[in-house]
Amino acid sequence: MAVLTQNFIPAHTGDRSHRAHLLMLLLCGVLVIACIANLAIGASGASLWKALSDLATGQDISLRDKVVLWDIRAPRVLMACLVGASLAVSGAIMQGLFRNPLADPGIVGVSAGAGLGAIVAIVLGGFLPAVITQHLGYYIVPAAAFLGGWASTLLLYRVATRKGRTSVATMLLAGIALGALSGAISGVMIYIADDAQLRDLTFWSMGSLAGATWSKVLTSAPLMLLALFVSPFLARSLNGLALGEAAANHIGIPVQRMKNIAIMTVAAATGAAVAVSGGIGFVGIVVPHVLRLLVGPDHKYLLINSAILGAVMLLVADAISRVIIAPAELPIGIITATIGGPFFLWILLRQRGLLDM
Repeated sequence: MAVLTQNFIPAHTGDRSHRAHLLMLLLCGVLVIACIANLAIGASGASLWKALSDLATGQDISLRDKVVLWDIRAPRVLMACLVGASLAVSGAIMQGLFRNPLADPGIVGVSAGAGLGAIVAIVLGGFLPAVITQHLGYYIVPAAAFLGGWASTLLLYRVATRKGRTSVATMLLAGIALGALSGAISGVMIYIADDAQLRDLTFWSMGSLAGATWSKVLTSAPLMLLALFVSPFLARSLNGLALGEAAANHIGIPVQRMKNIAIMTVAAATGAAVAVSGGIGFVGIVVPHVLRLLVGPDHKYLLINSAILGAVMLLVADAISRVIIAPAELPIGIITATIGGPFFLWILLRQRGLLDM
């Protein structure tokens, strides 16, 4: 039996902590560059550099530059960082929980459940009592998405796990069923929606950050930030879970409590992200898998690097969506699906042995 390190990672995998720290620094630098680039890119003609020059020389920044840079691009950049980080970390946690690199909130139906919650809130929110809408306000849609994501994650885990073992084939099939069921109910909601709601839902379903505002950021950020804050504390338990649930229990890890926290974390991150950005897929499967190839399976480094790389990936995809057919804008979900679809097929080819039933 392989000798275990302090974090319960097999010693034969080698110490990649130095590489993980270097990659973290590199990704932080790339993240800063991507944020600046996204602030500077746009079809409006507003110039980040002119605004900075005016600010440095004490001149007044033009009203157009203020509105475009601060009210349109800045919340969009922050939203891209939060959504990308949340989706990537959710994917890493689910892969650790199911002990398989094929797990992802979008593929196994969690995003569909969160999306269904958001759609129900958008279409039926007007029928809620006034006292609820007055107190919750903008929090209704993220809260509904969180509940939908939480219910989907919990149901998926219950279906796929038997006698302490999780079946990958059952997980994927259950995810397909959850996605189909969520899609059917969403179709009913879309059918009864009015024209304004229908336009919003159609564009929202393809995934976009175009509607990012400071109010949406302030509404969804608490759930995503809370999930990102909690996730590093799951690293040790996820490392131990890689040995199997029985072994993890024997070395003192409260497996069931960890599962509950992990499920709630994924639901919060995915639910809030889906509520404000719509259907953006494949970030949760591409980012953690790439990082496992680079820095290994230790969640101590995997989760933090996933958050940074997820933010970078979504910023790059958002920049592409804005310039590829400028001045029009391509839904960002199309960009991530174009990148992630072939990548997922490649993972399936490499992991075919895990799907044997």
